[in-house]
Amino acid sequence: MKKIFGTDGVRGVANLELTPELALKIAKAGGYFLGKEVDRPKFIVGRDTRCSGDMLKGAVIAGLCSIGAEVIDVGILPTPGIAYLTKRLKANGGVVISASHNPIIDNGIKFFDANGFKLSDDMEEAIEKLVLEEFQFPKPIGENVGEVKVLENACDIYAKYLITQVGIRLDGLKVVLDCAYGASYRLAPYVYRALGAEVICINGEPKGEKINVNCGSTHPEVIREKTRIYPNSVGISFDGDSDRVILVDEDGEILDGDDILAILGIELFEKGLLKNNIVVGTILSNFGLEETFSKYGIRLIRANVGDRYVLEEMLRNDAILGGEPSGHIIYLPGVTTGDGIFTSLMISKILKERGKTLSSFNSLVKRYPQISENVVVKDKYGIMQNEQMRLLIEDLNNSISGRGRYIIRPSGTENCLRITLEGKDEFFLKMLLGKIKERVKEIDNAHF
Repeated sequence: MKKIFGTDGVRGVANLELTPELALKIAKAGGYFLGKEVDRPKFIVGRDTRCSGDMLKGAVIAGLCSIGAEVIDVGILPTPGIAYLTKRLKANGGVVISASHNPIIDNGIKFFDANGFKLSDDMEEAIEKLVLEEFQFPKPIGENVGEVKVLENACDIYAKYLITQVGIRLDGLKVVLDCAYGASYRLAPYVYRALGAEVICINGEPKGEKINVNCGSTHPEVIREKTRIYPNSVGISFDGDSDRVILVDEDGEILDGDDILAILGIELFEKGLLKNNIVVGTILSNFGLEETFSKYGIRLIRANVGDRYVLEEMLRNDAILGGEPSGHIIYLPGVTTGDGIFTSLMISKILKERGKTLSSFNSLVKRYPQISENVVVKDKYGIMQNEQMRLLIEDLNNSISGRGRYIIRPSGTENCLRITLEGKDEFFLKMLLGKIKERVKEIDNAHF
């Protein structure tokens, strides 16, 4: 079991849990592991707008340079942009300093390999081992110490790539963008305007002290209210590092990752472009999405939560499309990781080509009631191994059998259990959720 890495890299309260000292060690270990086959490895390093970004970036760069790596600093850039540049510039790896949709006090470190893919569990465990065992890394001196180069036009390079991927003008399209005071603040409005769309941008300044605060994809009600002010507009809401997106149609209806997967999956299927007629979702994907796809002969395969697990299933099943309800969408011909801006552009392209409104797609997925809640616990992994927890799950299997499904899992980013119930009877689900929460708290207080 990993001790440092979670579902999406390393995360924690910056300067308290994720300290510069730890960041230095992680960078040295990650840099050594990904670059050990070459004499002078090269790494792309970028971040979101968080206040702690400069502090941790400095530590990461110092760690990489200390093992002799060349660092290309791309500044503030969406996570998928860093993945793209890692592959394009033929680097040995990429490092993102970001906690994605997490609160401003948090920050994180995640790596990409030379192909722009997130690391597997085995790779992260190997890096952890180097950190925890105090591995003696090489200590080059003189001209062999790593140097830093700043890539001033990194944002422009990625913007041009996104524009070429659309392949159609968006004149006449009106979009309201919520950039969450994060990494998409400059890139998203620029790309949409360059393609001819009318752009209204909110929360579009690089203010790390406001990142994700009552805005962005975790607060879709904000873009919904704003979209209603501008008739016939499409609302597009990113998170802090722009690797996920939530949409709002012109009637104010919210479309999440399941809706987006349905639109993209069916569009690709009808064009004969959906490889193997497979789409990868997660264990959290609504059963309604599975039913929708089955009408077209499309198979939904479920991965564990986390876009890198979605990617692993995509590669395993030779699929090109996958994603999560949270809005992480991966379309392999275009991107190697979840990309909010790219995804929103693909939806915008469909709207233009089809001459349809976004609201015409919002009934594709007939949803089953699904409720979720987080329960804070003292030891999220330990409690899952507890005998009383095993008995709770056994009782739950009996209670919900034939009436729905459940998921209880440790959060990959917070110290809590995430509980999700799905079925046809929402009243029953709510009653059952209350009982589960009460029992989990009793187990936590009694044994931890």
